Amino acid sequence: MKAHILVDNNTLIDQYYLAEPGFSVLIEVDEHRILFDTGYSDIFIRNGLKMGLDLTHLDYLVLSHSHLDHTWGLEPLIRYYSELKIAGIPHSKPALVAHSQTFISVTEDGFGEFGSLMSKEKLAKHFQLELTDQPRWLSDRLVFLGQIPRENNFESMILFGKKDGSDEGDWVIEDSALAYKSGDGLVIITGCSHAGICNIIEYAKAVCSEDRINDVVGGLHLQNPVEKQLQGTLNYFKKLGLKRIHACHCTDLQSKIALSEVVEIKEVGVGLSLTY
Repeated sequence: MKAHILVDNNTLIDQYYLAEPGFSVLIEVDEHRILFDTGYSDIFIRNGLKMGLDLTHLDYLVLSHSHLDHTWGLEPLIRYYSELKIAGIPHSKPALVAHSQTFISVTEDGFGEFGSLMSKEKLAKHFQLELTDQPRWLSDRLVFLGQIPRENNFESMILFGKKDGSDEGDWVIEDSALAYKSGDGLVIITGCSHAGICNIIEYAKAVCSEDRINDVVGGLHLQNPVEKQLQGTLNYFKKLGLKRIHACHCTDLQSKIALSEVVEIKEVGVGLSLTY
């Protein structure tokens, strides 16, 4: 498997790509091409073209959850495909795989709209929708995990706005991730880890029948975390025996420094390509 970082908060030095607070990664595995998240704007397309990556023939578009920094690139992608069609350039109609609650509007006082801007009905005109809360295998070795059980007592403690039709705060239950079965154990690719990275890893181990973890790539949602969450994550990682992680996006410096005491923190930025 190859994973190419198209969007992150940072870029690698001397690469001169564009960055934004968001996440997107192009995955090539078993002759399949999977775009995981789209970031906030069109820079995943611009960076991808500069990296020499083909976004016109995707097999799957997978969304980790609804928030703007992971889904607002959908509109630029549709516009890009429309422009290709006008120019007579063929492109695929990828399956869009996500949790069924990913396209419900989310708002918060003082912030406004920060969920998906596009409805299921609109997206169905451009993609083959596959909405599921169950694991969905994208290849023999790569799986979309679906809804993540939240089992521990130190993660998933923050509410984010309200979904349309609800008076209660949003726990972002649609939050999901990918797991890849490499020869050296699982590679977890996560967008924001609202479900909790430890919960995600435990569920991936169960779904894939594999206890070894090779790497974790993506946002861990450790942004000014409470002590209980950070210490619980540190204890879990130490017990797990993780050798490395590629923590980025919504993982702050304080958390990376703390994590570096129990696991090697690898540099991440737009332009990074990983091979497993």
